[in-house]
Amino acid sequence: MQKLQKTLHVFLQHQHRSPSEFRLGGGASVTPAKIRNTSPPRRPITSHRPPPPPRPSPNVFIYPSPAPLAALDHVAMAQWNGTMTLVLGGYVDLEKFRYLYFSLWVLFYFLIVSSNCVIIYVVKIHPSLHEPMYVFIAALSLNSILLSTTVYPKLMVDVFSRRQVASYSGCLLQVFIFYSLAATDLMLLSTMAYDRYVSICRPLQYAIVMGKTRVCVYLALAWFLPACFVAVVIILQSQQKLIGLVLEGIFCNTTVAKVHSKNPTFLVVLIFFGIINVVFLPMVFILFTYVRIFRVAFRSRGEVRAKAVETCLPHVMVLILFTFFIILDLMVAVVEIKLSKILRLILSLQILVYNPLLNPIIYGLKMKEIWKRIKRFAPLSNK
Repeated sequence: MQKLQKTLHVFLQHQHRSPSEFRLGGGASVTPAKIRNTSPPRRPITSHRPPPPPRPSPNVFIYPSPAPLAALDHVAMAQWNGTMTLVLGGYVDLEKFRYLYFSLWVLFYFLIVSSNCVIIYVVKIHPSLHEPMYVFIAALSLNSILLSTTVYPKLMVDVFSRRQVASYSGCLLQVFIFYSLAATDLMLLSTMAYDRYVSICRPLQYAIVMGKTRVCVYLALAWFLPACFVAVVIILQSQQKLIGLVLEGIFCNTTVAKVHSKNPTFLVVLIFFGIINVVFLPMVFILFTYVRIFRVAFRSRGEVRAKAVETCLPHVMVLILFTFFIILDLMVAVVEIKLSKILRLILSLQILVYNPLLNPIIYGLKMKEIWKRIKRFAPLSNK
């Protein structure tokens, strides 16, 4: 009982002390402010912010809104499987005309390959056609097959693909092969024009100038020189920054230049220099030789004139068609013209269909020596 009274007395004494002072265990006296200071500091309350989005790679193009759904899908897949992909946006109503597209590609490819193979086979199996002019015609047919093989199999696969795309590296490879072979066509036409010039205007020198060794050199240069120039342009073009992922065609052609940033001055000068040497100068040379040929032919007797017309007229027709389609292809790619999608599709098919398909038809029908041997393949020729 006495202990309880003593504890109560001590409690009452503490109740009458100043509220600004308390005595802790061990006799230490502190104030409430000091007690507050001894508490650990509170962590500041901050709102949870998500990390900033990663900055896009300089090689990835972000489409402005609004953009087609397919384009946005392909932008998201630009680095799909670690490779840059380009969208081939030149098809018109692919879902509706899928089988029509496929049928046309198969038909065109079959006609091109079969007709050009006939020309090559006829020249190969007949020793009388083992002359420079016919060898160059067979080389032109082989080049047409290679050019078509660069494009048509990919077109057939794309028609039934979920997405019409091409890898960036594969697209550059297709551009390189396609335009190398297209320039080779022009180089072969130049060589054929020179062959006709020597044959008609300098017949006594023909055996020396157009010997077997020189013909092989001419053929090698016709494929090698355009490939070197196009390779340099493609390598320099690939170093430029990408600003787009959608091509305006159904295959990789000169529209690839539009998905790159503005070309530097030295590359523009190089391309201009190459066009002059690979396209313009051979055309001037061909025109010059044919003018000389026709001048000599019309001053000579009827046999020489008939030979000149028979051998040179097909060359002139092929040259006109080839020049028209090359200029058309460059205009579509370089000149900023507002064209409908279907018109762009038709224009892009010109160089794929007409030139490789008309070359064997023109040379097969207009060259008598070739046509006589082609008729032997017909079923009615033996009756």
